[in-house]
Amino acid sequence: MSSKPNPFAIAQQQLDDAAAILGLSPAMHAFLRVPMREYHFSIPVQMDDGSYQVFQGFRVQYNDARGPAKGGIRFHPDETIDTVRALAAWMTWKTAVVDIPLGGGKGGVICSPKNMSREELERLSRGYMRRLAHLIGPEKDVPAPDVNTTPEIMAWMLDEYETITGRHLPGVITGKPVPLFGSLGRSDATARGGIYTVREAAKMLGIELEGAPVAIQGFGNVGGWAGILCHQMGMKVIAVSDETGGLYNPHGLNIPALAKHVQQHPKRWIEGYTEPGAERIPKEEGGKVLELPVTVLFPAALENVITQENADRIQAKIVAELANGPTTPEADRVLYEKGIYVIPDFLCNAGGVTVSYFEQVQNAYNFYWPAEEVVKRLDERMTTAFHAVHEMAQRRKVHNRLAAYLVAVQRVAEAVALRGWVK
Repeated sequence: MSSKPNPFAIAQQQLDDAAAILGLSPAMHAFLRVPMREYHFSIPVQMDDGSYQVFQGFRVQYNDARGPAKGGIRFHPDETIDTVRALAAWMTWKTAVVDIPLGGGKGGVICSPKNMSREELERLSRGYMRRLAHLIGPEKDVPAPDVNTTPEIMAWMLDEYETITGRHLPGVITGKPVPLFGSLGRSDATARGGIYTVREAAKMLGIELEGAPVAIQGFGNVGGWAGILCHQMGMKVIAVSDETGGLYNPHGLNIPALAKHVQQHPKRWIEGYTEPGAERIPKEEGGKVLELPVTVLFPAALENVITQENADRIQAKIVAELANGPTTPEADRVLYEKGIYVIPDFLCNAGGVTVSYFEQVQNAYNFYWPAEEVVKRLDERMTTAFHAVHEMAQRRKVHNRLAAYLVAVQRVAEAVALRGWVK
C-alpha cells in the first residue's frame, strides 16, 4: 500500500513546474519554495473533568511580499506541519490569482474538536490566540475560519486578542459573526465564488447547467452551501457525502430538506437522513461519489482524494475544487488527458479569502456594505480571475492548475523582485 502523499511536497512540485516555464532565477525559485516564517507552540488546556491536555499548534506565514499573510486556522486530529505549510503556500497563490493585496498564511491545531465540549473548544481557541497574539495583526497576518473552526471560534479569538493588546481591532480576524463586525455574504462566499467559476467554465465549454447532474464530496459548510446554490440555479444534485457515508438519488436529492437535517444534526452530518428514492452509500464506499457520471463534481472535503489510483474513473465534465489540494499532480495529468475541465482549488475556492479581504476593508473603514454589494464585488473578482487563468491555459497550452500557478507565481515573484529581496 502506498503511503499518503505529502501535501507540501505536492505544493512544491506544482511550483517547480511553474518556475520552469516562467524561467525564474534559481534564487527566486528557492525563495518561493519554502515559508518565510513558521511557528510551533504547545497549548495547555484544562478539560471539563479538571485534567489538562497539551495540544500542538502551528502558524505558517508563507509569503507577505504582496501584503499581510492571510489564511485560516484548522482544528483537526490529523493536522500536520506539512499540511499547514502546503495550505499557506496555496493561500499565497490564491490571493495572488484573484489579485488582492494579501500574502499567504495558515494555522492549525492537532485536536479532535468533535470530541470536545463547547467550553473546551473556547479554552483551546483562547489558548491558541495567547500563543499567537504578538505574531499577528491587520498589518502582519490575519487568520480566519477553516476546517472545524467557526465564526464563534473567531469571536473568542478576537476577544482574546483585544484583551491581550488592550485595543479594539476587529480587522485582526475575519470570518467573524456579523454583529462582531463580520461581513455579510461571508458564510457562503467560498461556495458562491466556486459557483461563479463553474458558470464561466460552462460558458466556455458550451454546457447547459439547467438540470445538469452534480455530485458533492464533502457536505460540510462549503459543500452544503454549494448544494444549496446549485439547487437554486436549477442544477440537480444527485449525490453527496461526508465522513459518515453518502447519499445517491439519480433523480436528484431534496437539497433543502437535507441541508435542514444537517443544520439540526448535533455534529452537522448527513447520517440519519432518509428520503424516497435515495440510496445510502456506506462510509467505506464514500469515494464512489467522486466517480459518478455528472456534469460537475465538487471535491469539497480534504486533500488528496483524486489520485493516480482513481483519476481514470472520474467521469465529470467539470471538476470544481472547493477543497484545498484534492487532486495530486499525477491525477492532474490523467484528468487533463481525458479532457476533464478542472477548476483548480486556489482559483475555485478563492471566494472565501476574497470576502475575507472585503471584511478587512470594511473593518478598516468602519463602514459596512450591504450583502448585494459583497456579492457583486465577489462576482467581478472571481470572473476576472477565471478568465485570466483560462486565457493563460489556452495561450501556454497547459492544464488549468499550471495556468493558475503561472498567473499567481508571476505576480508574487514580481513583488519579491521589486522589493529587492531576491532577483
